Amino acid sequence: MEVKNLRVKSMKNEDFNNNDYLEKYVEELHKGGVNVAIGVLDDVINWGRSHSVWPLTFATSCCGIEFMCVGAARADFARFGWEVTRNSPRQADVIFVAGTIVYKMAPVLKRLYDQMAEPKYVIAIGGCAISGGPFKDSYNVVQGVDKIIPVDVYVPGCPSRPNAMLYGMMQMERKIKLESFFKLPKKPIITKEEEIRAQIDEESKDVKTSK
Repeated sequence: MEVKNLRVKSMKNEDFNNNDYLEKYVEELHKGGVNVAIGVLDDVINWGRSHSVWPLTFATSCCGIEFMCVGAARADFARFGWEVTRNSPRQADVIFVAGTIVYKMAPVLKRLYDQMAEPKYVIAIGGCAISGGPFKDSYNVVQGVDKIIPVDVYVPGCPSRPNAMLYGMMQMERKIKLESFFKLPKKPIITKEEEIRAQIDEESKDVKTSK
């Protein structure tokens, strides 16, 4: 790492070229009986972020009942630090899409996602949210929420069991811990709300003509 024009009274620019001197300091402190541990600031921040995720209370069908079981005493996802569910997307940073998403609901889901603060994450729960589930051939069901918003973790099942949701949450924690907080990746561009509404209008026209 090359540093130029750094103004620190007690240190020179050459001291910032590498971190070998930190290891020497730690060795000297250990010899003197002082217990010191050094690490990456990203790891500390991401450890706190992964255990303090605030989910948005959003469910549309039977998988939402299973999500309620995750918060009950038997599963108790409070031990993971995820129990602070929010009713406003502006206070949430992860959304559990638990249930069927129809085209009429798609713009609402997209709007909720856009209102969430960065960095934000999406967990698709159940076959309906992943690929349409048993309603895959229905004209009004979105064939996977990844066509509307970017999905980070998929939890299969119909409906997904609470233990499967807990496993999906742990995978989400691992993903957060591997990120660089100071250089978070940009989310992919997903279909705009106007395009979703145009698709809904086309679907409704096809239904009318078929009748």
